[in-house]
Amino acid sequence: MNQGRNEYIKQALELARTLTILADEGEAICQDDGCIVLYSVIRDCAYKIRTEAERERDAHKAKGAWA
Repeated sequence: MNQGRNEYIKQALELARTLTILADEGEAICQDDGCIVLYSVIRDCAYKIRTEAERERDAHKAKGAWA
């Protein structure tokens, strides 16, 4: 049962990683301020997702519910 829950946490961490890459690559080629704002929002969301997913992963580890 915990394995299924853990899988969602792993997916959230991977999503955060993907969003960070998207923001980095998009910002590198953007040519206007609107795009910079967009990629900054994406990066901010990625950091928030990663922080919460890591917190939950650590809580699962502390309970012995992480493989």
